[in-house]
Amino acid sequence: MPRSPRLALTAGLMLGLALCSSASAPPVGRTDCFVWREDDVLFGGLSAIEMSADGREITVLSDRGAWTRGHVQRDAAGRITGIDVPPLRPLLARGTAPLSRGRSDSEGLAIAPDGTAYVSFEGAARVLRYRDLAGSAVNLRVHRDFALMQGNAALEALAIDRDGNLYTLPERSGSATRPFPVYRFREGRWDQPFAIPRRGAYLAVGADFGPDGRLYLLERRFRGLLGFASRVRRFELGPAGILSEETVFESPSGVYDNLEGLAVWQEAGGGIVISMVSDDNFLFVQRTEIVEHRLAH
Repeated sequence: MPRSPRLALTAGLMLGLALCSSASAPPVGRTDCFVWREDDVLFGGLSAIEMSADGREITVLSDRGAWTRGHVQRDAAGRITGIDVPPLRPLLARGTAPLSRGRSDSEGLAIAPDGTAYVSFEGAARVLRYRDLAGSAVNLRVHRDFALMQGNAALEALAIDRDGNLYTLPERSGSATRPFPVYRFREGRWDQPFAIPRRGAYLAVGADFGPDGRLYLLERRFRGLLGFASRVRRFELGPAGILSEETVFESPSGVYDNLEGLAVWQEAGGGIVISMVSDDNFLFVQRTEIVEHRLAH
């Protein structure tokens, strides 16, 4: 984040610090919040999250090109009670060296069933493929639109569907009335099959395909002294684009921190869980939270 926006964000949050609470968020469902702290100099700025199918394994990615994976402890009700992860380590470029500083603004994460991971970036807007997150990267070809995106508002969200197709979209669409363009990587090339309509002053920050096959989109709104508001919409997709749209989570301003990463999974009882992680921007006035919303049956 550039220096001047960071100073403005700090000033606003010092007066309107988000409180990790369990405030009800419409539509009806249970929402839990876990404040996550680690004694690790690289810990913070978490921009993406992936959960295993049972919600017991977590992978997180920071916006400074670092990642970690570990175990989630839960109580009988499924609430997070602790997280055990090794220290974050840097993503590598095409060889054995870490990503260069100007090309390490990692934002989106999608993991295929075989463990292949894909990471999307702001700054130099692109998607990298990792057979193993600890290994070297392979650059996917770039859509011509990527070079035209705003440097600090490019490919925030990344998701993979059941067929292995990747979907990504920028944080900003370029206008408050312009839909978010969705880009799909299929059979080795990008296309832009549809766009997601904007509803209000929210920006796109995270995406995932749920076990129901629908596309879930996490959106964020910063309201200055009031703090952050968050929303999750889900979309049923068809060959021609969006078939239906539904808001499944919405939080008032200031209840949670800067939620940026999204993972959608299913509990043993069949309920869908939306897991979100916050980016603390490495600021002392913010915190890393995992907010989980269980959709009502």
